[in-house]
Amino acid sequence: MNWGIDWGRFANAGVPGLAFTREALVGDLRALGVRPGQTLLVHASLRAIGWVAGGPGTVVAALLDSVGETGTIVMPTTTEENSTTSRAHLKRIAGMSPREVAEYRAQMPAFDRLLSPTTGSGRIAEALRTTPGAVRSDHPQSSFAAIGARAEWLMAGHRLTSHLGEESPLAALYGLGDAAVLLLGVGYESCTALHLAEYRYTGTPPKRIYECVISADGARRWVSFCDVILNDEKFGLIGQQAEKWIDHRRWHAGRVGNAKCRLVSLCDLVDFAIGWMARYRGEYSPSPDPGPFTKGRQIF
Repeated sequence: MNWGIDWGRFANAGVPGLAFTREALVGDLRALGVRPGQTLLVHASLRAIGWVAGGPGTVVAALLDSVGETGTIVMPTTTEENSTTSRAHLKRIAGMSPREVAEYRAQMPAFDRLLSPTTGSGRIAEALRTTPGAVRSDHPQSSFAAIGARAEWLMAGHRLTSHLGEESPLAALYGLGDAAVLLLGVGYESCTALHLAEYRYTGTPPKRIYECVISADGARRWVSFCDVILNDEKFGLIGQQAEKWIDHRRWHAGRVGNAKCRLVSLCDLVDFAIGWMARYRGEYSPSPDPGPFTKGRQIF
């Protein structure tokens, strides 16, 4: 008796239980609507997918297989630990004395585009970053990594003063016109594309000062810059409402492994978010002083 299970989607991984194979994941991605030649901005949870033979590297391989040689996979590779203004840092130093804060600041890791691991985007993103051929953008807090036909172009020109705005890979992805967002086991709360709308819903988006430490010419250097306040507090709601507005042919729901997934047009999603924020953002406007307990997980 097979209990109605397609056992071909699994393989014995040499450990207790069964694991999803690379081929099975590609099949699931195809069924979701991923096609060769697509450019995908991916946010993914390995835990949500389930046990995968080969771990996160297999998921990266399946993603690349699904878009083929003419496609491109992009993922955020954020680094929060090098910033004195990030939520992660403020949480870490809570309760420290001024001397302890100074000592901690002195040993904070400086961002190196080639070497710094991603600390806020998950194991699959880190596997993509370390895959041969990957290209990473040069922002010390909100970088992206990409592999594929458009990787070099998409990752170029990520300016310090544009976390997720007009001079970031998000604007380049939007400019393609046909890029899609793949939420693989995560919700719209994790969708960085929605931050692009924070730069576009008004001509004067609220801004703040950010500070981080980078590696430049082999030395540590602190840099400060002004950029838009980032807050993802209502992203889940925006995504849910966007699905009612976007043409049903331009978004798809399904499963990859055990993970619930969404595949949606990036431009459509951002355009809806711009309109939503223009109408409602005043009510939910983030404070210029984020503090250690401000809602929203993408404040750097």
